Amino acid sequence: MSDTLERVIKVTANLLRVDPEKITPESRFVQDLGAESMQSVELAALYEEEFDVEMDEDEALSIKSVGEAVKYIEKVRTDL
Repeated sequence: MSDTLERVIKVTANLLRVDPEKITPESRFVQDLGAESMQSVELAALYEEEFDVEMDEDEALSIKSVGEAVKYIEKVRTDL
């Protein structure tokens, strides 16, 4: 498991109060993990803080799964 994936899972599990063991790259935030729209905005902010990145708001809100979040973060990070 990549460091980025581990950290995305940790942040997601903490905010959504989901067992990290139940989160996979295929897990969808709304359908599988029960996120509400406001929590999607919070997740984007927490990912920005955790990874020290700026996420385009529209792009961030179009991310539907944990795996998509990992790919996006790895794309925008400059220190990888």
